[in-house]
Amino acid sequence: MMSKENKKNYIEEMKKVFSSSEAVMIAQYQGLNVKELDSLRKELRDKGIIFKITKNRITKIALKDSPCKDLEKFFTGPTAAAMSSDAITSAKILTKFAKTNNKLKIVAGFMDGKVLDQKEVAIIATLPSLEEARAKIVGILAAPAQKLVSILLAPGSKIANLARAKSLKN
Repeated sequence: MMSKENKKNYIEEMKKVFSSSEAVMIAQYQGLNVKELDSLRKELRDKGIIFKITKNRITKIALKDSPCKDLEKFFTGPTAAAMSSDAITSAKILTKFAKTNNKLKIVAGFMDGKVLDQKEVAIIATLPSLEEARAKIVGILAAPAQKLVSILLAPGSKIANLARAKSLKN
């Protein structure tokens, strides 16, 4: 049982986290063992994502004064929240984990002031991350330059091969 002081601290901490997070993903974890939860926590933590098993009644109080107040109805049963600045990475990790472990159920999400249902979270999980998108853009931009360089170098290499062949004949 939490003391009144601990409850106040928990509420204040959760208010800060909910207010500062750009994305919140809600999942139910009934049936997961400690080892599985620790594995999920570690993967999320490595990407800078806070994964918190919540006390529903107290969390609902913390949600009332945050931008995520519409998520209140999803905090029933054994619930956890993944809070971060990157909705895509959160959704990807949770969705990947849920595919290999059917005890984790993604219930809802919150991004850009909008509540997301399970299907929308699954769609977000398929989007490329910021790093992947940047890599694709760089690849697209670099491809024409590489082709240009190979075209410009081709005549020089042909001349060099011709000169080499001629020197081998002598």
